[in-house]
Amino acid sequence: MEHFINAKEDMVTQAIDGTIAAAGGKLTRLDGYPHIRVVVRSDWDKSKVALVSGGGSGHEPAHAGFVGEGMLTAAVCGDVFASPSVDAVLAGILAVTGPAGCLLIVKNYTGDRLNFGLAAERARAFGHKVSMVIVDDDVALPDLPQARGVAGTLFVHKIAGAMAENGSNLEACTLAAERVIKATRSIGMSLDTCTVPGSLKEQRIPQGMAELGLGIHGEAGVEQVASRGARDAIALISEKLAAGMPQTPHVALINNLGGASFLEMLILTETLLASEIGQNIRHVIGPDAMMTALDMHGFSVSLLELSNGDEELLAQAVGAPAWPGCNTVHVPEVLPLPDGLSPIRAPASQHEPTKAFLTACCNVLIASEADLNLLDAKSGDGDTGSTLATAARALIEAMDTLPLADHTQLYRAIGLELSQTMGGSSGVLLAIFFAAAGDASSSGLPMKDALKMGLERMRQIGGANPGDRTMVDALLPALEELGTSVAAAAAAARKGADYTASLTSAKAGRASYINAEQLDGHIDPGAEAVARLFEHLAS
Repeated sequence: MEHFINAKEDMVTQAIDGTIAAAGGKLTRLDGYPHIRVVVRSDWDKSKVALVSGGGSGHEPAHAGFVGEGMLTAAVCGDVFASPSVDAVLAGILAVTGPAGCLLIVKNYTGDRLNFGLAAERARAFGHKVSMVIVDDDVALPDLPQARGVAGTLFVHKIAGAMAENGSNLEACTLAAERVIKATRSIGMSLDTCTVPGSLKEQRIPQGMAELGLGIHGEAGVEQVASRGARDAIALISEKLAAGMPQTPHVALINNLGGASFLEMLILTETLLASEIGQNIRHVIGPDAMMTALDMHGFSVSLLELSNGDEELLAQAVGAPAWPGCNTVHVPEVLPLPDGLSPIRAPASQHEPTKAFLTACCNVLIASEADLNLLDAKSGDGDTGSTLATAARALIEAMDTLPLADHTQLYRAIGLELSQTMGGSSGVLLAIFFAAAGDASSSGLPMKDALKMGLERMRQIGGANPGDRTMVDALLPALEELGTSVAAAAAAARKGADYTASLTSAKAGRASYINAEQLDGHIDPGAEAVARLFEHLAS
């Protein structure tokens, strides 16, 4: 089973029950499972205009997550990517509509239009005041007469919902919803399609490609483009969003389509705000998963041109559990580092042989990045190569600021640089190694003994010993042989690194959490890095 579900036929009802259980008493539902699945505000008294929306499931937290004070009054849930029935929609309308009437907010899909539309007609026949708006915010296909309704729908929920909560009548809420729809533009991009539980996944998007302008049901996008990272992705969607976009203040809703990591979403947010259209974005909603397409590894951006009063309505507090809030974009004031973290550095000095030596060592680590990451993925989190390469690049960049002609100060300067640029425990340990080597060198010890003193201090603090499956297994024997020759040191380092592949129990680092079967036959990446450095020196 590729999904954490119980039975396919129970997915939607169990998801609804999970939403209600986690809502702190704010939500309830109508009886009628499994055919009628309607989530309702538990505090609703029918004294104001009701807002009802919904559609197929698979877009969680939409739409049930946006039921609450100041947003939706009820959400009608269909099967995954399928419109709810007319009876289900009618049940939702009848359950929440009082004398003030009901506004239906419908995304522009044929099934939703038909089922919500017919339910509205039947509700009117019962004597209820019902109006309906159709959201068509997708600009992927600008010439399409029936554009899709996507994440921009949430602007309508929020602004019309705030107006209804404040006592506006049905006509005013409807007019506001129609205005917001006209002023909203959305487009999405994804690196992969979604997987519908119980169905085969459509492998439509090749490796290294992304799809621009795809829908929230996995339907194909406008075009497939090369995937070149966040900046290129934002540039492509900005081009679509900017067509006809007025140079006036906007609010951006940055939506995770379900499978993007939060780290990616934050990078996309920063990139969007730094882009050409970012200068018009005054407020941001998200980044967050708000209207998803199951597990689609993508994102969408929705822009709303702000009118008078919209900012207050968007900022108004709500009782909907999934609403992330609307925040004003600010350029932060960057604070200076506290005293003690802006260290006194030794004066820079030039020494071309030392510069060439250090640069060559750094290039060895940079060239080994992918190999070391692959090794680390067997026993850790797969980032040893990247961590070392990042530190190596930073060291190359800082080369002309280092005291290259004074090796005692150089050890300390390298330790200081690593403590600031190299992440994780390995960065701290190597910073300790070089700082201690610098201290030993200042007391008159030769290079070999100074480095051994640095290793001893690193072992004392880090707790790693020979046989613990760490870089120590390669570094200690290499330093022992360094007085003989560099070739002997390289051979000792390689022997020590290869030895770690036979160690099925690690006593330090992330590998200590890995079972013997996963460790067997795989060299420790830190030891491999040491071996490669000494082999380079020997060559």
